Amino acid sequence: MQFTRREPIFENRYEAGRQLAQKLMEYKGKQVVVMAIPNGGAPVGLWVALNLEAPLDLVISRKIPLPLSPEGGFGAVTDDGTMLVNDEMVKHAGLTPQQISYQVSQVRQDIRQRSLLYHREKPHTIISGKTVLLVDDGMASGYTMMAAVESLRHRRAKEIVAAVPVASEHSIKAVEKIADRVITCAAGEPIRFYISDYYRYWHEPADDEVIQCFREWHMRRRAPIELNEKKITG
Repeated sequence: MQFTRREPIFENRYEAGRQLAQKLMEYKGKQVVVMAIPNGGAPVGLWVALNLEAPLDLVISRKIPLPLSPEGGFGAVTDDGTMLVNDEMVKHAGLTPQQISYQVSQVRQDIRQRSLLYHREKPHTIISGKTVLLVDDGMASGYTMMAAVESLRHRRAKEIVAAVPVASEHSIKAVEKIADRVITCAAGEPIRFYISDYYRYWHEPADDEVIQCFREWHMRRRAPIELNEKKITG
C-alpha cells in the first residue's frame, strides 16, 4: 500500500502492531523471534509477538542526533557497539571529529542505561539459526533499522526480516540491501516524511511503557488474544 500524501492510517502503535502481524502470519508456527527496537517499536512488537505466538526481546538501536537539531540524525548505534554513520549527512552538516565523538558517546551512555533497565540480569534471547522479525514503529532514514540488522548479523541470525507499519520508500530501498526482507503495511514518500503523520495518536513511549509491554507479553502469550486485546489501549 502506497501513500503519496501524509494521512493517519493507524490509531496508535498497538493497533499498528495488530495490522503488521497480519502481514507476517506466514511466520506463525515457525522458529522466529520478534526483536523490537525501543522505545516506539515495543508496543508494535508486543502485538506481533502475541499474534505469532513468538518470543519477544529487544535490540536497542538509537539515532545519533545532529548537534542543535536532535530531530535529525547522522547515523545510529546499537547495544553491542555496532555503529553506522551517514557520511553524506556528516559532510552536509559540517561536523567535526570532536562533535561526532561527543554525540556518539552520549548515545552510547543512553544505550547502556536503557540496556540495564530493560534487560537487567536477563540474558539476550538466542537467535542463532533462527528467523528474526526486527520490528519498529516506522522507518524514515532507515539508519536505526540498518544498524540493528548489522547487530543481529553478528549474533548469527538465519534470516532477518525488517518489519514496520510504515516506511519511506527511500528507507525501504536502503534496508533491502542488508536485510533479507522488508515488510510494511504502507510506504510513502511525501516531500518531508514523518512517521508520526501516519498515526492518529502519537507520543514517545516512556521506559515504563516498554517494560509494561514485556509484562503484557508474559501474561498474555498463553491466553487467547481476542479475549485480551481490548484491555491494551496504548
